[in-house]
Amino acid sequence: MKQIASIVRTALAATLAGMALASLASGASAEITLRVQDRDVARMVSLGGSCTRCELSGRNLSGATLTGANFINATLVGANLRGAELIGANFSASDFSRADMSGVEMVGANFTNAVFTRANLTGAEASGASLVQAIFEDANLSSAELNGANFNRANLTRTNLSNSEMFGVTLANVQAERADFSNAEINASNLSNGVFDRANFSNASLDSARLTGGSFDRANFSNASLNRADIRGADLSGARGLTQDQISEACSDGSTRLPSGMRPNSCSMRLRVRPPTPPAPPAPPRPRNFVIASSER
Repeated sequence: MKQIASIVRTALAATLAGMALASLASGASAEITLRVQDRDVARMVSLGGSCTRCELSGRNLSGATLTGANFINATLVGANLRGAELIGANFSASDFSRADMSGVEMVGANFTNAVFTRANLTGAEASGASLVQAIFEDANLSSAELNGANFNRANLTRTNLSNSEMFGVTLANVQAERADFSNAEINASNLSNGVFDRANFSNASLDSARLTGGSFDRANFSNASLNRADIRGADLSGARGLTQDQISEACSDGSTRLPSGMRPNSCSMRLRVRPPTPPAPPAPPRPRNFVIASSER
């Protein structure tokens, strides 16, 4: 039975490869719908080229390689993408709701306007990724590497970002009510004009971060580090867990709203925080639509 299954997989791979090569010869772009049993998809296919509006909901793509691919408006609701490589790929406006993306690599990829509602991205690596206006409601990004990622205007409501590395991250204008940033490293990041009401920053490091104009009503800052953080114009009047020592380490002014009895600290040095340059996406693969790689056990 194993030998027969191996022959079937090899034949299917050859058939799909022939389809891709035929498409290339004619100059047309192909959209191939995977019709492989879920347990075989991840170890049989490596996808590149263009597959806009692909329907891949519920598919098993664990460990798949989609480097430099164009999957704009794709639907991957409930898909299994554990350990997949999406490096330099374009998934803007795609739907990953309830997808399992733990350990996924998203370095330099474009997820503008993508939906990750209730998705599992624990341990994901998304350094330099564009996540502008993406929706992460109730998503899990704990222990993720997000250095240099852009979350501008993203929805992070109830998102779990605990224990994540977020150096130089753009979190400006986000909606992050009840988000969990506990034990996260958010140093030199931009949180300006964001709504972080009831967010959890306990034990987080916000050194040299910019919180200007942000709302932090009932946010928890217990044991958080705010060394040289810019809190000018921030509303921290209803924040919990703040101490005068934390405020004295940060840079504030008369426009900073602090809890009753706390004094602002005016920094003599002008803050010059320069976030790291996001990594350049890798070069796209050679012109092709789909490359099929077969592996047998």
